[in-house]
Amino acid sequence: MSLESIKKSNSLDKILAAVKTETAPVEKQSYVDERLWKPELDKSGNGYAVVRFLPSSDNEAMPWAKLWNHAFQGPTGKWFIENSLTTLNQKDPVSEYNSSLWNSGVESDKEIARRQKRKLQYYSNIYVVADPQHPENEGKVFLFRYGKKIFDKLMEALQPQFEDETPVNPFDLDTGANFKLKIRKVDGYWNYDKSEFDSSSKLDNQDKVVESLYSLAEFTAPSNFKTYDELKSRLNDVLTGTQSSSSSAEDVELNDNVETDVEDKQYVDKVVSTTKESDDSLDYFQKLAKEA
Repeated sequence: MSLESIKKSNSLDKILAAVKTETAPVEKQSYVDERLWKPELDKSGNGYAVVRFLPSSDNEAMPWAKLWNHAFQGPTGKWFIENSLTTLNQKDPVSEYNSSLWNSGVESDKEIARRQKRKLQYYSNIYVVADPQHPENEGKVFLFRYGKKIFDKLMEALQPQFEDETPVNPFDLDTGANFKLKIRKVDGYWNYDKSEFDSSSKLDNQDKVVESLYSLAEFTAPSNFKTYDELKSRLNDVLTGTQSSSSSAEDVELNDNVETDVEDKQYVDKVVSTTKESDDSLDYFQKLAKEA
């Protein structure tokens, strides 16, 4: 390269233009998955919606995906928010660590293990029949993330406990049933105990609904999980602040600059101090996971 070319490429105007580009504010990326539907509470603090659970799409055995994850804050103040390899029936470093804490016989170790226990969530396709808070969602197909409480109600419909109750396949388009989702706040947590299935009915517009089904395979695809070594490295960093060489400086910087608003902070304090399960915690956990 000639001297003249070097001078031109390093001119003041060119450098300032590059600096301007480098320091320009980056548009904050939205991590909201538009495919996911979530109910909202009304002004009274209750929630109500009617949804219909849908069958699995082609080549998928079950109409739900089952996913385990861990979400907890370590003594370093950093968060560990990762999918658990136990979902894939593989060894997971957090589960191993929690087992060692539990088996120590020390009550304080057991309490740590309780706070770090894995959490269960399910994903299914649903058709929104009624959504008073967002009527624009009605008549559309979404993914629905839910916990064990709602899953148990699905199982109760499939396998009722009493002889006078008729089994219902809630995922069937012809003989399934609408699910009346009723939410109350109990001790600060969303409670679904009053939710129930309506009588059996046929879903309209079945061809259109089937065409709109989302694949559930991605939630348990191996690519959705870090390796055992990657998870162990992250766990060590959260517990001790020791980052292995396999992690990047960018990861450390992002982890040290996680921001939370007042509402999130109040919720985090509650999560750390209790072992109660809360389905609506997942939004906060996923937000942190994306930013960390």
